[in-house]
Amino acid sequence: MYTRPVKSEVTDSGVMVRPVSARSALIRILIAADSPTMTSQQICAATTAAGYPEATVRVAVSRMVAAGELVRARRVYTLAPHLRARRVDLLAPRTLPWQGDWEQVVITATGRPAADRAALRATLLSLRLAELREGVWMRPANLARDLPDDLGDTTIALRTRAVDDPVSLCARLWPLTDIDRRARELLEAIETADPAARFTTVCAGLDLLTTDPALPSELRPAGWAVDALRETTTAYLGWFQELSRGTGD
Repeated sequence: MYTRPVKSEVTDSGVMVRPVSARSALIRILIAADSPTMTSQQICAATTAAGYPEATVRVAVSRMVAAGELVRARRVYTLAPHLRARRVDLLAPRTLPWQGDWEQVVITATGRPAADRAALRATLLSLRLAELREGVWMRPANLARDLPDDLGDTTIALRTRAVDDPVSLCARLWPLTDIDRRARELLEAIETADPAARFTTVCAGLDLLTTDPALPSELRPAGWAVDALRETTTAYLGWFQELSRGTGD
């Protein structure tokens, strides 16, 4: 579910965004790039262009190597596989034409530890499902992906079609007005920010895109600003890809 950041800073246009550490910046750049591998010179070029001091970036790289988040070999750095997995659906999940079906996941287990409940909730949210009521999650069946096998121990996955007013149901499942408003704020801030603030704002845009329910066009509100935010963010990240390709070691 969409929530505003708790710890935030204000851009020149008055939009609240979460500060982005050098580590987080580097992860996002490598996830967005064509290849999750960069030379040290490419890393410095990309991160300094985003407003991070080179010394700060070098410290972040060293700590990430020590933590196993970056793998160094033959003078290049590669993002670890468990972080590369986040590249999937970073900007836009793969979709299928919607035939009117809905995915539904019903949680059947009770008395589970809080950590297990939180992990399952995070998994369901990452699958872009939303909670209709406690233990009942659903979404339109328009995503080109399967539900993970490990959900079977605690849930029952169903398909349903009998939804009289799917537009109203989507409005119950997701705060679509808030998401659209936030997308418009970020679009304006990206256009007007200086380079360092622009990168931070684009990262806020990425955060919002990961919460986008990716609804079928029939169920999206008119003038859905998330689509424009996706285009703007994609174009900006493409600039980083060009920068990394054009810098040698």
